[in-house]
Amino acid sequence: MNAFGLIQIGLILSCTTTISGLQCNHLPLQQRKMIKNSLQLLDKMGKKFPPQCLREKMSFRFPKRVLKPRQKEAVKAAIEEIFQHIFYIFSKNLTLAAWDGSALEQFQNGLYHQIEQLEACVIKKQTHYFWSKEINRLKLKKYFQKIDCFLKDRQHNMCSWEISRAEMRRCLQLIEKVIRKL
Repeated sequence: MNAFGLIQIGLILSCTTTISGLQCNHLPLQQRKMIKNSLQLLDKMGKKFPPQCLREKMSFRFPKRVLKPRQKEAVKAAIEEIFQHIFYIFSKNLTLAAWDGSALEQFQNGLYHQIEQLEACVIKKQTHYFWSKEINRLKLKKYFQKIDCFLKDRQHNMCSWEISRAEMRRCLQLIEKVIRKL
């Protein structure tokens, strides 16, 4: 390959890095829009919270500390992890949920798109915050396992899905507050 070919490849890589860097700079704004849209879709998916489900209500205790690290990259990694767990929960055994299928599909697509953007922007290097990131990952895994077990224990009935939907709404609202501060 000649020098001109190497220069062209270098320019292409440089432009790609610049473009993806610009997209990452606008990530908080994009996330706020996505979360606002996701909250609307969660509302559209189902109707009002069924009164008969109030007696089954459960406290899952979201680990709020995972969204309070000092490094922005750690916060972005935690948000990515949360989106992945929400996507996983809303991708299985939804037959008894009786939700608007179109809104559910849009919700899933929005989460998937946001996960892809975060993966592209979050620096995956193992730096000094690696240990806290792993601890946060375990806390989030435990939290979402509680929700998953709750759904399984209730055999994915309508009330368990409605309670989970309300919990995901709280998760997204917490993330929205954090993103505003980034």
